[in-house]
Amino acid sequence: MARQSISFTKPNDEWLKTQVEKKEYSSKSELVNDLIRQARKQQIEIDWVRAKLEKAENSGFTNENKNEILNQSKSLLND
Repeated sequence: MARQSISFTKPNDEWLKTQVEKKEYSSKSELVNDLIRQARKQQIEIDWVRAKLEKAENSGFTNENKNEILNQSKSLLND
């Protein structure tokens, strides 16, 4: 595992210390790694939504009504 030295603002450092003191995490490093994992997962989800929106924008217009679109979307989510 790579070792890094980083600095935190006082409020952020206090928040990190509180999380460790509350036994939410065993160390600041564990907490920071968890936050990074969450951010990476969130970015993957954002990229997926962005790709879907771009695909939809590039596919043109539809003559389907809102209920037809909703039902089609729900069926795609269940696949």
